[in-house]
Amino acid sequence: MSPGVQKVLLLLLGGLALTISRRGPFKILNELESEWHQIERRTLRRAIETLYETRLIDEQEHKDGSTTLFLSNQGKKKALTYHIEKIKIPIMKKWDGKWRMVLFDIPEFYRGARESLVHSLKQAGFFPLQKSVFIHPFECASELDFIIEFWGVREYTRVVEANKIDNELHLKDNFNLS
Repeated sequence: MSPGVQKVLLLLLGGLALTISRRGPFKILNELESEWHQIERRTLRRAIETLYETRLIDEQEHKDGSTTLFLSNQGKKKALTYHIEKIKIPIMKKWDGKWRMVLFDIPEFYRGARESLVHSLKQAGFFPLQKSVFIHPFECASELDFIIEFWGVREYTRVVEANKIDNELHLKDNFNLS
């Protein structure tokens, strides 16, 4: 599921009511308006089509020609999967021996986004290898994509998969892999 679709799901879960008018642009309700406007209009349309096709949203048509979109029960369950404060990296049954590293160099101007990224990585179970390098032993590509996109720091962030690290014993202990 694309980050745009995930973000729309979360915004709808957060209580955002989306009304689409045949004649006019999107009307946004509630306090989540600023997040909504950060989604590019084409991405938004594609995300809504995907959500509708996968039955994650339902719609209600009104007499004035507008349509309100809302999360279906299935959509609510899926949105909770990507709740930014509740993301955890699932433990693999058998570790594949690879380390997933997130490296970032986010300008001071975006300090809030940097701090939010660090908080989300720690919440998800990443270990701080250095001030701007975090590591995790388990597959987490979709979770990382979501976190990075959610905070809007893609251009300042890199993800690396490594087979060996010189302080691996310490890291294995930290993740109970010994």
